[in-house]
Amino acid sequence: MEFSSKLLERAVNEMSQLPGIGKRTALRLVLHMLKQPKERIVSLSESLQTMRNDIKFCKSCHNISDVELCEICSNPNRNEEIICVVEDIRDVMAIENTSSFKGLYHVLGGKISPMDGIGPHDLNIESLVDKVKQGHIKELIFALSSTMEGDTTNFYIFKQIQDYKVTTSTIARGISVGDELEYADEITLGRSIVNRIPFENTLKL
Repeated sequence: MEFSSKLLERAVNEMSQLPGIGKRTALRLVLHMLKQPKERIVSLSESLQTMRNDIKFCKSCHNISDVELCEICSNPNRNEEIICVVEDIRDVMAIENTSSFKGLYHVLGGKISPMDGIGPHDLNIESLVDKVKQGHIKELIFALSSTMEGDTTNFYIFKQIQDYKVTTSTIARGISVGDELEYADEITLGRSIVNRIPFENTLKL
């Protein structure tokens, strides 16, 4: 792709680093921005920079937040005895959109994947186990995607906490094997949370 401007080329190259954005899409987006008032582009740039510099991770659940304790964890109406274990912020948003879950979350920040060099210690698993050890948690709901990595992560956590008095369950398989939670429709995902099954049952399959 030939560019008549080095500034344009640099902007396109930076934009194309975003997931799912190829060079042609990046060029279309950059050219669109050139047509916008400068104030709008400055506002976009400032909002991205502020987000990157000031955003925090909840000290309890590791969800993205503006403050040390996110709105979900600080909400007195949430059930603190039930924790839904998810991969990342997108899964929290997907489940919250169903309005079917009133407990708390724990964001792992990924899944165990030896092929990608991601082990248990690269994820927020230790802090989850610590919560269980404190004895206040009655149920953990595993809500990771139905992939080999997701199942491996579920099983690893299960082994870490199986000696403690906590119920473990997993979302019902209304979500197709291999699917990511963020792409499931709200009704299917909501039913999968409500109709969750004991995790031990999945070990017999």
